[in-house]
Amino acid sequence: MSRDSKAKGYWKKNLQYLSILLAIWFLVSYGFGILFKETLDTISLGGFKLGFWFAQQGSIYVFVVLIFIYVILMNRLDKKYGFDE
Repeated sequence: MSRDSKAKGYWKKNLQYLSILLAIWFLVSYGFGILFKETLDTISLGGFKLGFWFAQQGSIYVFVVLIFIYVILMNRLDKKYGFDE
């Protein structure tokens, strides 16, 4: 496998990971916090309505978890394509 084809495959997989993770974050922050807020407000979490919780805290927590998932995925991808240190 040539260096250019490895780099293109690496970048393509990286963009795929980014697209999926950003779609999840969008769904959680915009979807759960705004679009589905009324539906989620029927559920209570720690005394707060779930829609409110996602709008205020949940999207931040999910974003932090997605950062850790991205790091794990990228470390695996680096090893697969030989770009690790």
